[in-house]
Amino acid sequence: MASPQPEGGRLSKVRQYIAGAAWLYPFKGIYYFASNRFLWPLLRARLLPCLLLSVAVLTVLSFTYLPQVAFLAIFQGKLAFFNGVFLVLGEGAVIVQLLFEAFMVDETQVDVFDAVLVNEGLLDLVSPTRDINIDGADPLKMLGRPTSAVQYAPFSFRLIFESILFLPLNFIPVVGTPAFLILTGHRAGPFHHWRYFKLLALSRKERSAFVKHRRWKYTWFGTVALVLQLIPVLAMLFLLTTAAGAALWAVKLEEEREPSDQPDQQYMDDSV
Repeated sequence: MASPQPEGGRLSKVRQYIAGAAWLYPFKGIYYFASNRFLWPLLRARLLPCLLLSVAVLTVLSFTYLPQVAFLAIFQGKLAFFNGVFLVLGEGAVIVQLLFEAFMVDETQVDVFDAVLVNEGLLDLVSPTRDINIDGADPLKMLGRPTSAVQYAPFSFRLIFESILFLPLNFIPVVGTPAFLILTGHRAGPFHHWRYFKLLALSRKERSAFVKHRRWKYTWFGTVALVLQLIPVLAMLFLLTTAAGAALWAVKLEEEREPSDQPDQQYMDDSV
């Protein structure tokens, strides 16, 4: 008969699970960004234009709220007022995702991601893809110009199309909005590690195996990241803090990654 597990052992496992839970990393990114001042200049450089962009998008969409609620009320009754908020915010998230590319926030996300890796001791992972100034005063100032084209996440027409396609799920009472968030997060999750995959020089098949092994973890990470992007006005801020969270998760994965990870299925979420 197996002896009961000590209470301390169970608590230790719970703490380990919580510490490594993928869905927590977007929140960890918020704390990390706020507590590491070397990242703040990246926010200041984008803060005003991003804030104005988010306000402008939400202001325009606010005029569509009542008409959409009226339509939802046909299917959902009183729930229409609640789900209408998520529908409008979901539309805003899609528009912001399109526009933030035009504001080159992607380059800022790469700097956030790389600076976190350098700060966490993974300079060797970053150095093959960009110049490194060893004399830099902080991890951000150590980052030089990229030696090749870099992306935090590629533009994916398929991802944008599916985000729009899934929006009508919000018409379904109670389960529609969670289904929209989870399905969209399922598709978007792996894109938050596109930069990581490139740093590892993974082939398409190797990315497939890597993602497949952590499919649900990427789903929950992507879902939480999407929920944060639905928060009015702060969407652009959370794009940067989520990049920090994605880098922290990459640090954890580097500690756990086995060299024997082998591809067994093609991952089809490449940009179009």
